[in-house]
Amino acid sequence: MPRAPSIVPHQIDHDTYLVLNDFGRLGRAWCETDEGTDRKTLIRRLLEDQYSHPVRIVAFNTNEGWSRDVTTDIADELRRRFVEYDEVPRSVLEFVEMAMRH
Repeated sequence: MPRAPSIVPHQIDHDTYLVLNDFGRLGRAWCETDEGTDRKTLIRRLLEDQYSHPVRIVAFNTNEGWSRDVTTDIADELRRRFVEYDEVPRSVLEFVEMAMRH
């Protein structure tokens, strides 16, 4: 049985981003990732519609000893990038709308 990939960053001084996804009747879960958990990769994955219903995003840096909810920050960045895309996934539109209400 293959092991789940580690969420611990390979680089010690690295901000790591995790997405809490709502799977409907199945509940919510923190999504695993097989590569890059950095901000750039996170934004790309969101815009590629790789999360069906993201509801929260948390960032942490083990070297600096911090973690925080960055849901609103990521929603703001996504909203600013809408002009770069012909189509924005429904999951991203709903995420941005939800984040702006809170």
